Amino acid sequence: MPLLPGAEPFSAPGGPVGAVLCHGFTGSPQSMRPWADHLAGAGLAVELPLLPGHGTTWQEMNLTTSDEWFAEVERALLELNRRCDEVFVMGMSMGGCLALRLAQEHPDKVAGAVVVNPSLALENPLLLAAPLLKRLLPSTAGLADDIKRPGAHEVGYDRVPTAAAATLPKLWRAVRKGMPALRAPVLAYRSPEDHVIGPQSLRILTSKAVNTTVAVRSLGDSYHVATLDNDAAAIFEGSLGFVREHSRSGEGRQR
Repeated sequence: MPLLPGAEPFSAPGGPVGAVLCHGFTGSPQSMRPWADHLAGAGLAVELPLLPGHGTTWQEMNLTTSDEWFAEVERALLELNRRCDEVFVMGMSMGGCLALRLAQEHPDKVAGAVVVNPSLALENPLLLAAPLLKRLLPSTAGLADDIKRPGAHEVGYDRVPTAAAATLPKLWRAVRKGMPALRAPVLAYRSPEDHVIGPQSLRILTSKAVNTTVAVRSLGDSYHVATLDNDAAAIFEGSLGFVREHSRSGEGRQR
């Protein structure tokens, strides 16, 4: 099935430090591509996979699950780990949840995590009825394009596939349960005015990640899709600074 324009996965060779980037639910690599380009331009090896069922049609996504989405970013992590001395994981929205799960499951392979408006709990009322309605209502209204910057556009679905959405709670539960296992340092960005994810998710991260450090930075001029919004440059530079700070190798600090 043809991909939506801009939804293609992205890979870039680089030095001994790498980054896996994870896009959000019903979104695509397009929302993360400027971030990926920035990191690649700084010399990092980058993997930005397309999650199964994304970037085509919401009907196709309805045939996929959160287990499959995690398996794809896990594959990218293991691939990058073979090429690099150390790897950081980064993600937005559900992609932030996937990034944290990678850090929990592979503490020996993840040097740090950067998350932007991460989704860790059921906060959006559009998803509340998904487990009950998945057989009666194939989709609900979409979540894309919560962006403050005029003219910016997120490539994603205009409908939420309810069968796929019904698999999100399993991922959220696993990540919340695994918080004590999180050892990698975390940098979290949060938009105070986010019309998709509420404040509960960040509270979960800061209160339950008790065995690592969680630094929080506010994005005062952006909505949910902050990687395409007014504060994008701050995220890109901040994440690169985080890599330099926590990289064990000289390569991570010299650029």
